[in-house]
Amino acid sequence: MKFLGFNDVEIVIAETGWPSMGDSTQVGVDAKSAAEYNGNLMRHVTSGAGTPLMPNRTFETYIFALFNENLKPGPTCERNFGLFRPDMTPVYDTGILRPTARSSIPNNPTPVPTAAPVNPTPRSKGKQWCLPKTGADENALQRNIDYVCGLGLDCGPIQEDGVCFLPNTVRAHAAFAMNVFYQSTEKNEYD
Repeated sequence: MKFLGFNDVEIVIAETGWPSMGDSTQVGVDAKSAAEYNGNLMRHVTSGAGTPLMPNRTFETYIFALFNENLKPGPTCERNFGLFRPDMTPVYDTGILRPTARSSIPNNPTPVPTAAPVNPTPRSKGKQWCLPKTGADENALQRNIDYVCGLGLDCGPIQEDGVCFLPNTVRAHAAFAMNVFYQSTEKNEYD
């Protein structure tokens, strides 16, 4: 571009990315490599370092793609450039998600018994609490946690070392997150 006399042309990187899954014959096509590529890309683009011919610049850059395209024809890698799966769960950690969504996933899916308080606080009349239904699917409960915490509501108490972290189960964390959401809305029964 410089050779042709176009020194002031703004450059936009319209499509760049790395597949997170491929066929067995493809080397370096995995979630770790994709996370590394996109992580390095974001660090470089936001650093302002620019390029050797255009130092100290940032460039508008678009990562391909936001979602995996499970219905796209062709090799496996063509369907797996997304940061998210079609069900909106992250394929890998790119460092751009809110920490509340990832850290709300319990490490121990079995219930941890806790002692009941000696003098439990009596419930106030008229207060309602939102809790998961008995037998609710754990994946659905996790999606609820991710949704609520992704809204920016305070999920700090269910993070590790948080006051409501124990019991460290999806159901317990979902009960907290669902109640936070319920209490922040108009408290409609369908919420």
